[in-house]
Amino acid sequence: MSRRRWVAWAAVGVAWLAAPGGAGAQTCTAPIPAGTCNVTTSVTLTVGKVLQLTLSSTNTTLTAPSEADYDAGFVADAGPSATVQSNAPWVLQVSAAAATWTAANTEPGVAARANKPASDLLWGTAAGGPFTALSTTAVTAVSGVPTAGTTPGFFYRTAYNWTLDTPGGYSLTVVFTLTAP
Repeated sequence: MSRRRWVAWAAVGVAWLAAPGGAGAQTCTAPIPAGTCNVTTSVTLTVGKVLQLTLSSTNTTLTAPSEADYDAGFVADAGPSATVQSNAPWVLQVSAAAATWTAANTEPGVAARANKPASDLLWGTAAGGPFTALSTTAVTAVSGVPTAGTTPGFFYRTAYNWTLDTPGGYSLTVVFTLTAP
């Protein structure tokens, strides 16, 4: 390439680098060939709240009640564990998606209890309790500080009544909600 073309391309490059707001907004001059040239810049970053909730299982099959369970008034079962990861303080809440269980008839001539309340499922974070009746209002189960992994376990007690809880298939959606207030 001729010297004139090289000088012309160099002039175009210098003009581009010197343009306001362009890549050449900061410049550096150093003796050539042995010099060093440093230009500094700043970097900014905004980190938002990041939350993750993982349940060990999305389905829990509760134990069918026996005579002794009806007499005791409940059956105890292990529920899921919930792994929380958060870069901010967090709150894990529990609620029911509906006020009553969904009931399906399973025995000919016997109607399943259509109005079994969500409160017949009690939950706790320890096998021995205390237990809280489930409702459609979210209730704080556990809270904590930023964590790479906290795993509270959940336990259920299903209430039964001889005269109310007829044979049938029952299901209830339990909602776990993780927030960072």
